Amino acid sequence: MSERTARFRDVVAIGEFRVLWLAQVQSRMGDQFARVALALLVFERTDSAAITALVYAMTLIPPLITAPLLAGIADRYSRRTVMVATEVVRAALSALMIIPTLPLPVLAVLVLLVTCPHPLFSAARTATTPRVLPGPLFPVGQGIMSASDNIAQILGFTLGGALVAATGSPHLAIAVNTVTFALSAIVLRLGLRPHLPDAATAGTGTRSGFALAGIRYVAADRRLLGLAGMTWLFGCFVVPEALAVPYAAQIGAGDAAVGWLMAADVVGAAVGMILVARLGPTLRRNLTIPLAAATGVPLVLTLAGPSLPVTVALWTLSGPFGSYMVLAQVAFTEGIPDGMRARAIGFAAAGLQTAQGLGMALAGLLAEAVTPSVAIALSGAVGSVAAVAVGLHARLHRTPDRPPAAPPAGPAAADTSTEGRERHARSRVPR
Repeated sequence: MSERTARFRDVVAIGEFRVLWLAQVQSRMGDQFARVALALLVFERTDSAAITALVYAMTLIPPLITAPLLAGIADRYSRRTVMVATEVVRAALSALMIIPTLPLPVLAVLVLLVTCPHPLFSAARTATTPRVLPGPLFPVGQGIMSASDNIAQILGFTLGGALVAATGSPHLAIAVNTVTFALSAIVLRLGLRPHLPDAATAGTGTRSGFALAGIRYVAADRRLLGLAGMTWLFGCFVVPEALAVPYAAQIGAGDAAVGWLMAADVVGAAVGMILVARLGPTLRRNLTIPLAAATGVPLVLTLAGPSLPVTVALWTLSGPFGSYMVLAQVAFTEGIPDGMRARAIGFAAAGLQTAQGLGMALAGLLAEAVTPSVAIALSGAVGSVAAVAVGLHARLHRTPDRPPAAPPAGPAAADTSTEGRERHARSRVPR
């Protein structure tokens, strides 16, 4: 099968991909329920754009610390076990956030704790995907996963906003998120093979050296570091999500409009990611910089704080350009050997989440000094200019010097040890 003939139905026909897909989609919907609830809850208690954006950003900042410490676990142990364990931990922490009388500082601490395991889960899931979808199936599968992720965000934001507006209870939306963590753990445990990492490319050395090997591998390659940097710039383009509540107040829209504002760019992104999923390697390479640079332009056009319909239209227009993320993530993942993939992906994912959190926090502070619309416009402008600079410096428009790293040939290659082969032989995957 060539790169150009991979079809959506070929990907969806693979059972383990459907398991990863289902677990991710429903869990992502729950995350957005919780984010809408937190934003409304904090703004209601504080009436502060800065504090609202800061608490929202706290769902993204912790991976800066936890990713280097935790992501290596997914290159040592069964990636299925890693994903299930992190979902169980997050479900338990999220359950505590449901308590209505919880003081805001305690809630903020729980927000930090529930976010800490995320890079471990993300690294394990993304490292497993090329094993489940070998060769040309992977870019298509990544496009489907990313588009579905955006659709799940749309549903989560809009339904979450509507639920809170109808019931007046942000805690109910947080409870939905708790349930999705538990469901994700169950689905992954029942429907996925262990997927032990490839020992031949995992590397050896001290515990700290093992954990940092992925970072060193990426940092030593200008192209890989540039691809990671392009995804980190998304921190400039995600600012509207954090400022949706104060922006709605600025233009005179109600609470129900918050979900629509948060979902706006995601609508276009879902369409864009489906369109780029089946592009060949040359087009993927050539379009990465132009799409990234164009993502911030519609955000700049909201400088004056236009009406709700105009804002939704502009933020939706930004979405298809944001599909450059799929192109960058596919190229990055293909360039990393399997045994080091979780650590490298964990590093990139941590940078992305940290960039998003810092971008949101800084934009929130800026919105206190000016207006939310001006803060959003400036963030978009910075992101677009930086995308061109990073892309050209990393030479992302050129053919890479080395071919993509190939995943192991089959499930048995997940672990070359005798113990690993025995564990694989005992495993059973429900059909």
